Amino acid sequence: MANTSSRTLKLLSLLQTHRHWPGLELADRLGVSERTLRRDVDRLRELGYPVSAARGTDGGYQLAPGAVLPPLLLDDEEAVALAVGIGDAAQSGIAGMEDASLRALTKVVRVLPPRLRARVDALRAMTVSAAASGPVVAAGVLTAVAQACRDEERLRFGYTSRGCAPTGREVEPHRVVALGGRWYLVAYDLDRHDWRSFRLDRLTGPTVTGARFRPRMLPAEDAVAFVQAASGTPAPYTVEALVHAPSAQVRQVVGQWGTIEPLDQDSCRLTMTSTSLDWPTQALGNVGVEFEVLGPPEFAAHVQEWGARFLRATRAPE
Repeated sequence: MANTSSRTLKLLSLLQTHRHWPGLELADRLGVSERTLRRDVDRLRELGYPVSAARGTDGGYQLAPGAVLPPLLLDDEEAVALAVGIGDAAQSGIAGMEDASLRALTKVVRVLPPRLRARVDALRAMTVSAAASGPVVAAGVLTAVAQACRDEERLRFGYTSRGCAPTGREVEPHRVVALGGRWYLVAYDLDRHDWRSFRLDRLTGPTVTGARFRPRMLPAEDAVAFVQAASGTPAPYTVEALVHAPSAQVRQVVGQWGTIEPLDQDSCRLTMTSTSLDWPTQALGNVGVEFEVLGPPEFAAHVQEWGARFLRATRAPE
C-alpha cells in the first residue's frame, strides 16, 4: 500500500509538470505497466483529481482544470526556488504585490521542513536581487510575524535598535508593512506600554507565546502612516508623464518600476511612485525621448531644476 500511495503521489507530481504525457512515457517514468498506470489514474480520479485521457497515436494523460486547485507536489529544489522567488516578489516594490506575496510565502514556509527553511534563508541572504532594494529578511522571520498578526497572538523576539544592545521584546503584533525597501512590524510594546514599529531585519527569534489579545486602536490612520511617522519616511510621490515613444520602448528602460499605459503607437502614459523625485527624473531621461509632465507640480519644478542645472553646466566660461 505504501508503494502504491507513493507512486500515486509521484504520478500526480508528474502530471503537474507537463501539460500532456504520452501513456507509454508516463508508465516508463513510474516504472510500471500501462495497465497499472491506468489503475493509478483511476485512483487519482476517485480522489477528485480531473485526469483526462486521450486514445490513439497521440493519446496520453493530462491534469485537466478542475473546480478545486489540487495541492502542488514539489521536490526539495522546487520548494526552495518557490519560496525564494516569492520572497523576492514580496520585496519587489510592485504595487499590490507585497500583501499577496507575503500570504503565499507564509503558506509555503509553514509546510517546509526545517532543513529546507534553512536553505531558503541562506540562499536569499547570499543572493543579490535587482528587485530587492532593502535588507533581506529571513523567510521564517517574515512568516512567523505575519502569522502572529493574523492570529492576534502575543509575540516575543530579540531586537537590536541602531547603536543599542540587543533587548527582548514582548508585543501585541498589529500589521506587517513593506515601505521603502524595508519590512516593519507595527505592534503594541507591552514593556513600554506604547506603540512601536520594528524593522524585521533587526528582529530575531520571533516566538508566539500562546496568549491571545484583543486588538487595540492604532493611533494613526493606518499602519503605513504610523511607520512613516515613526521612521520619518516621506510620503511617496505619484508621478505621471506623457512620453512620446511606444510603450515597449519605455518599458524596456523603466521595467517593473512604473506603470505604462499605451495611448497610441507612438505615445504612452508613465506612472511611477517614489519617495524621491530624482529616480523618475532619471528614468525619463534614460528613455531619451520627448515627454510632458502631467503631475504633480513638485515633479514639474524638479524637472525644471534639473534642466537648469544641466544648462548651466554647458555654458562656456566667461
